[in-house]
Amino acid sequence: MRVCVSYKPYPMKDDLFYYMKEKSRLCENPEWDLLFDAECVKMEHRKQQEVTEMAVLENLEPKRVFYYFEELTKIPHGSGNTKAISDYLADFAKEKGLRCIQDKSNNVVIFKEASKGYENAPTVMLQGHMDMVCEKKPESNHDFTKDPLRLGIDGDFIYAEDTTLGGDDGIAVAYALAILEDNTLQHPALEVVITVDEEIGLLGAAALDTAPLKAKYLLNLDSEEEGYLWAGCAGGMTAVSKLPVKYQEYTEKKWKITVSGLMGGHSGAEIDKNRANATILLARFLHEGKEKAEYALAELCGGQKDNAIPRKAEALVLAGEEDGKTLCAYAESFTETLRKEYTGSDEGITVTVEAAGEGTEPVLHPVSQEKVLFFLLHYPNGIQKMCGFIENLVETSCNLGVTCLTPEALYGTASVRSSVGSAKQALADKIAYLTEFLGGSFDTEGDYPAWEYCQDSALRPVMVEVFKEMYGKDPEVKVIHAGLECGLFYEKIPGLDCVSLGPDMESIHTTEEKLSISSVERVWKYLLEVLKRIK
Repeated sequence: MRVCVSYKPYPMKDDLFYYMKEKSRLCENPEWDLLFDAECVKMEHRKQQEVTEMAVLENLEPKRVFYYFEELTKIPHGSGNTKAISDYLADFAKEKGLRCIQDKSNNVVIFKEASKGYENAPTVMLQGHMDMVCEKKPESNHDFTKDPLRLGIDGDFIYAEDTTLGGDDGIAVAYALAILEDNTLQHPALEVVITVDEEIGLLGAAALDTAPLKAKYLLNLDSEEEGYLWAGCAGGMTAVSKLPVKYQEYTEKKWKITVSGLMGGHSGAEIDKNRANATILLARFLHEGKEKAEYALAELCGGQKDNAIPRKAEALVLAGEEDGKTLCAYAESFTETLRKEYTGSDEGITVTVEAAGEGTEPVLHPVSQEKVLFFLLHYPNGIQKMCGFIENLVETSCNLGVTCLTPEALYGTASVRSSVGSAKQALADKIAYLTEFLGGSFDTEGDYPAWEYCQDSALRPVMVEVFKEMYGKDPEVKVIHAGLECGLFYEKIPGLDCVSLGPDMESIHTTEEKLSISSVERVWKYLLEVLKRIK
């Protein structure tokens, strides 16, 4: 009898391993013995490799939720780069024997039958998105197209080193996979809908064919505040302006202007926190600086995503020695002015001007320079209107998220949001008017509807009751200014009853993003109990 000393039980995808083991025992065939020993080594290596890879989150509860969350962080899944994670989800469904639809957009829908006793319960859709916002610190060399995230734990929080974490909305996917694989749970029939490209205009949800879906209730898992049940959201669109420019050659000293140290944040959820827009501040500095020094603008850029408030903006100007020094001195006083203006909300703002050599560069023609500054200074950025019937709710806003000066044009991309469709269109028209007045062109992308508050929801009272029993207090039901896919599903599936929930996260869409460990566990237990009560 041969003994494989290194062997430790480890489940395989099929019964091949156990078949080989039994064959080896019964037949005493040396070839089978060798194969068995080889499989032992392979499987032990696989197990040890997984232990090593899972070292960061492996001891956290709920184990399977954090297991899948960490697995997702190993797969690049920025918006527009979702094929790999979509295939992972489809393979998961195949491995678990679950019916799955993977469409040409890479959306994935996984179906699971009702557990015993829930055959007549209304079908529930569990919904989230697989893409994440890819932001990194300036000094980071992380490549979001191929590098896994590097996770860390700080007290009760999970973070990613030097990058966004993707808790928005990786935790929704992790919750869903953990539920799908567990056959001991009590729940109605489930339709797990994981969409692509939510972060760049809800594009996946817009493209999804909902005809195969039978859900009556929708549990969206894309909120970031435990204790809140979201029951409505703003609609939105991406506004794209193109302003043609002309250049001329200019020889002088170069000066790099940088606006940095801003907090940034989500352009919907954190638009009401009085956080500064780095690009708008840069334009203001350039405008005010004209009264103090002569310069020619060569380069300008700010922000990385239209749905993230810009944290940093840069410009390159050409100016004489004395004019450059004047700008340097003014940057110091301008910094102090801004820090006072943003006391309590964005006090880390820093404006610097640094010498960057000397030479000949293409700079904007004076007329083009004036157009660029006029455009940026008059862009309708920030809160435009508060809601008149829901306290403290932003109704309409705009965030100039990405600005880039190219050899042909100034491009500006903004996230336009409103819970009122006519107000959303009016704001888009205003930006179009500004752009076209200056000789530019305007277009919109990813237009999605608002999710209106439902007065007679049947789902929400159940969730409120469960929350009160588990937490000993009422949840706060609210409408939010951020965009959620609920609006599109609500529009596509008549009568769909929607509620959004999720665990605590901080600073989403920024490199300071954090996910609360304890909140993940509490919301997990709450979610399971809600599913259990829908009968």
